[in-house]
Amino acid sequence: MPSPRPIRHPLMIVPTYNERGNLPELVSRIPAVDSLDLLFIDDASRDGTPDWIRNLAASRRGVHLLERPAKLGLGTAYITGFKWALERDYDLMFEMDADLSHDPAEIPNFIRKIEEGHDLVIGSRYLDGIRIINWPLGRLMLSQFAAYYTRFWTGLPLTDPTSGFKCFRREALQALNLDRIRSNGYAFQIEMDYYVWRKGFKLAEIPIIFTDRIHGTSKMNPSIVREAVRVIPLLRFTRPK
Repeated sequence: MPSPRPIRHPLMIVPTYNERGNLPELVSRIPAVDSLDLLFIDDASRDGTPDWIRNLAASRRGVHLLERPAKLGLGTAYITGFKWALERDYDLMFEMDADLSHDPAEIPNFIRKIEEGHDLVIGSRYLDGIRIINWPLGRLMLSQFAAYYTRFWTGLPLTDPTSGFKCFRREALQALNLDRIRSNGYAFQIEMDYYVWRKGFKLAEIPIIFTDRIHGTSKMNPSIVREAVRVIPLLRFTRPK
């Protein structure tokens, strides 16, 4: 495996669907990290989200918007963002939700962990205790069961494999065949973690606090759960992509 390049140019990828009420605060809370660009992937929001992002891009350097014609899902949004970033000179690619559940103040902590030599850093809601605010008990139990289910079938050494707050080093994403990722819901997070790990890259977790959204509605639905139940056992018998 080649030696990692020095970090020069990170990119934060943020999928959006009707998140206009959250974006001003989200952007205001992003710390001043050198050369950090923002890429929003919008799935035909109807609440003015794309217009707000375009106005931001007109006044702030390094803000980009990719618009898609319909609600096409979380996984395909990130794959679109990864491919866009790999065609350019970005060294790190972050994932972060638009709903303020992830605290942008953690971004420097991810970068420090990458600089220690890791290739994928995951923000864990369960490292050193449960760090979730305002989730109902049923949602918490589902999330913890998903973590146990994933470890049982795959051996993936993570406390929070479904976390959507993470940072990839460029080399880890370049090693994957992104066109062969099959998941589109929250199982997408597990699938990406798993293949990076099986490719021999170095994973790490850092503790984060997760706060349930205040504005907008959750994208969780039964079809996302069914997808995860079906896809995760298959990973055990699938060669890294």
